[in-house]
Amino acid sequence: MSGFDAIVVGSGISGGWAAKELTEKGLSVLLIDRGKPLEHVIDYKNALTPIWELPHRNKLSNELKTKFPIQSREGGYPINEANADFWLEEKLQPYVQKKPFEWFRPAVHGGKSLLWGRQVYRWSDLDFEANAKDGHGTDWPIRYKDIAPWYDKVEKFIGVSAAKENLPHLPDGVFQPAMQLNCVESHLRSEMSKKYTDRLLTIGRVAHLTQPTEEQKALGRASCQYRNACSLGCPYGAYFSTQSATLPAALKTGKLTQRTNAAVKQVIYDDKLNKVIGVEAIDTVSLKTEIINSKLVFLAASTIGSTQILMNSKSKRFPDGLGNDAMQLGKNLMDHHSRVGARADVEGFDDVYFYGRRANGIFVPRYRNVKTSDRPYLRGFDFQGGAGRSAAQSTEDFGAEYKLAKTKPGAWSFNFHGYGECLPYEENSMSLSQELDSLGMPIINFSASIKENELKMREEMANDAAEMLENAGFKNVKSHNQKDFPLGLSKHEMGTARMGKDPKTSVLNGYNQIWGAPNVFVVDGAAMASSGCVNPSLTYMALAARAADYAVKELKKMNL
Repeated sequence: MSGFDAIVVGSGISGGWAAKELTEKGLSVLLIDRGKPLEHVIDYKNALTPIWELPHRNKLSNELKTKFPIQSREGGYPINEANADFWLEEKLQPYVQKKPFEWFRPAVHGGKSLLWGRQVYRWSDLDFEANAKDGHGTDWPIRYKDIAPWYDKVEKFIGVSAAKENLPHLPDGVFQPAMQLNCVESHLRSEMSKKYTDRLLTIGRVAHLTQPTEEQKALGRASCQYRNACSLGCPYGAYFSTQSATLPAALKTGKLTQRTNAAVKQVIYDDKLNKVIGVEAIDTVSLKTEIINSKLVFLAASTIGSTQILMNSKSKRFPDGLGNDAMQLGKNLMDHHSRVGARADVEGFDDVYFYGRRANGIFVPRYRNVKTSDRPYLRGFDFQGGAGRSAAQSTEDFGAEYKLAKTKPGAWSFNFHGYGECLPYEENSMSLSQELDSLGMPIINFSASIKENELKMREEMANDAAEMLENAGFKNVKSHNQKDFPLGLSKHEMGTARMGKDPKTSVLNGYNQIWGAPNVFVVDGAAMASSGCVNPSLTYMALAARAADYAVKELKKMNL
């Protein structure tokens, strides 16, 4: 392949944004991905297939359990029969768990933008200042004011359905009309407002269109159909994905070239020129390698994928991996700790149901350690979840009575699912082994776990969730707290190539730019210096757009 102005490695949420921004600013861009081709609408083969028409009714077959031995442990979440083709078979991404970290990786062009939970929340200075205030990790090189305009830009383009709540530590944004709380959720919101001055229940902020703009409709996107079949691909383009939004926008420029089934093995640093000149890629089908030249390289291959490439990119100038002068590559691996909360039965409301299958839930923003740090742990947590009705119970397992019961709604219940912040621990890490995978890439060794701070937080998360349900008068309240929780399970992996103010303690500067290799930018979760407690994808997108804008300006100034 001939040279490009920029190569974007990875086509997920961050890579799609980088490709869109760079092409719209006039650069010729190669968007390269190890995933197999996947065309919007046409390749969502099960998007409109009823569950009962699938061979195993969307349950995991023994064959799929064999393909995904780690990732199928939760029995059909997030991998199930209908979307298994979207996920990378585990034998193709082998890794070693010295201390358990579970890595979920997509197998298709578009990456996890097709498979994410779509919850989008802004960070505030409560998050960006946390490291500096309590001394864990390194201080972020940016603050909310630096990224706020980019949050605006991203939200306007992707479409965010949400309610404004005027919370300083959870800034409001550019929102489309909010999805509605159901009757039980509204009741709990009301009860919580009577019992607490620091806690609020609201609808989740979700990247689903409820009132498409002209720009969004011009890309072929439409309003959410309340099908809750999002992990199968959305043929309506209602939720934000690379395929539905950033990719068609980039293609409109005529500046984008796509390459699938191609894994980048390393970024090539030329010791004579003292700069990066491109990447080495391997065709995942033919196993042939080639060098592709470019002026800029944007890594967006996922937190772990990008860092694996950097660690494998060695030269005389960077003998320990590209950008690893501070020996921080692979360290400070984070995720949110979850699988903790409470559930309850809800009496009454038997004459009320809900509309459709809302692909969203409730959200209780962080309320601990907000104004003062008075808990036996640092940082904080939030809750997601919601209320629903199952089918009526039957005394029979099959037959007429069983079928009749399934046509009637059963009792209401409510679930709280907690998500807590993990501190950036240097010992939570990934490293490369001597053993190679089928593409010739060194296999990753993971060593990560939650620590005492998170364990103390989890106790309060479970207790608080149960307390709020009990105070609302709900019945049969039961808290839960998964023991031996493995990081990675929340699929919010962050860190390993953190941003910072000092090249002696970080990999990237405040524009996601590698210290010592200024024409390389890392724009996915690897750049995160801390994890916050809210879903991180909106921040990835804002940082990617901001980095692309900066890179083009620097390129025009001939600084890169």
